[in-house]
Amino acid sequence: MTESKKFEDEKRIDRRQFLVGGGAALAAGALAAGVPGTAKAASPQSNARKASYPKSEAYLVYDSRLCLGCQSCMFACSLTHEGVANPSLSRIQIIRDAPSFTKYPYDVVIAVCRQCVSPLCVQVCPTGACFIDEANGNIRRIDQSKCVGCQRCIQSCPQKPHRTIWDSVKLKSTKCDLCEGAPFWNEKGGPEGKQACVETCPVHALKLVKKAPNQRDIDGYDVNLAPPPRKITFPGMGAPEPAAKKGGE
Repeated sequence: MTESKKFEDEKRIDRRQFLVGGGAALAAGALAAGVPGTAKAASPQSNARKASYPKSEAYLVYDSRLCLGCQSCMFACSLTHEGVANPSLSRIQIIRDAPSFTKYPYDVVIAVCRQCVSPLCVQVCPTGACFIDEANGNIRRIDQSKCVGCQRCIQSCPQKPHRTIWDSVKLKSTKCDLCEGAPFWNEKGGPEGKQACVETCPVHALKLVKKAPNQRDIDGYDVNLAPPPRKITFPGMGAPEPAAKKGGE
């Protein structure tokens, strides 16, 4: 056996032994979890995930087929919430995947906060900064005065990219509040009001709805917002005009 062959075999054996050992460790851990007195007590985080929350009274949906990727919604969001035109501070994000040549309509993706029925950001927040705003339609919000910057809400968000946003200026987390707490928005926001992103979208690719979209479908918030086609009649394609009568009859 050559030295190189022997070395290859040793590598395979070591890798196999590692996998066997790792599997044994996992099995031992699983058995220990089932034995009374050996498993750790359930954390408040795991208990929180079993809790139920009142549903939000409004949700942002979008149509990726209509989106131009112009980022008007992002600038409107940062302006109304932070008073500056800074896309990195926007609570709505537009992802343009042109460099990888992704085909339409997946070359442009709109990332909106889903106002999740089971909000992990609320469940894992240690300070209550992420909360259910029952006074304003049960929307999921972040109170930055309580945020300690632990980023647990960002790490726990199941969406990709995460819908909770890191404010690199304030060093705190933030997220969409449906413009309920937008200090530079002159309109009434929230479930019964208007949203800056919806109002500024030039192609109406965003809409506020009252019914919760499908939570299990990854594209449940990507809906058809295109207007119905208009019937256009060109000259000469309509019904024939009656022939003119002779002699003025």
